[in-house]
Amino acid sequence: MNQNGTIIRMSNIRKVYDTGKVKVEALKGIDLDVYPGEFLAIVGPSGSGKSTLMNLLGCLDTPSEGTYQIGGDNVAGVTRDELAEIRNRRVGFVFQSFNLLPHLSALENVELPMLFGGVSPKERRARAAELLDKVGLGDRVDHKPTELSGGQMQRVAIARSLAMNPDILLADEPTGNLDTSSGTDIMSIFNELWQSGRTLIIITHDPALARRASRVVEIRDGRITSDTRNEAAA
Repeated sequence: MNQNGTIIRMSNIRKVYDTGKVKVEALKGIDLDVYPGEFLAIVGPSGSGKSTLMNLLGCLDTPSEGTYQIGGDNVAGVTRDELAEIRNRRVGFVFQSFNLLPHLSALENVELPMLFGGVSPKERRARAAELLDKVGLGDRVDHKPTELSGGQMQRVAIARSLAMNPDILLADEPTGNLDTSSGTDIMSIFNELWQSGRTLIIITHDPALARRASRVVEIRDGRITSDTRNEAAA
């Protein structure tokens, strides 16, 4: 955590993509502080810069200008290997398309971040089983993704995102590929994680999902246009 109490601090973040013929400025001076235990939804139309901001928040990319601190680590200017190490320690990802490896069981998919994190096999297996039980899949540990429903696959992805006990859970349209009932179940899990003290950031087009968050940041044309707190979500 930073000295000012934030878990994330972005200052004057700019991101420019140089295609060779033209430079595209995707983010135009983003200032964003996120505090431990917040449930933040980032909303905005297609092309607004949401995906670029998510990539920077998740340490999948680095800014062209500005400073970004996550949990006290300064991300701007680090090497690719250092970025990967920060990402594995600090951020748990949940994607719209689940991103599970089809040839691995649910348990093995959840174990993956711990494998890269150097956790012992015995501890990996025990923690993966515990996390799958936590998301209601204790009886599906040996099932492969093709043997699971969309909602169950997203539960595996949530369990995997928690494997390294990260500072932040970052979810990109986590209910986008799910039916209404499964999407509601997934949002209930996120709400429980938030109530237990987790810091959540969700990128979404869905107004109903955004209303579940304690804070909503809207981005348009690479700039933050509004930042509001939702007292009803508390």
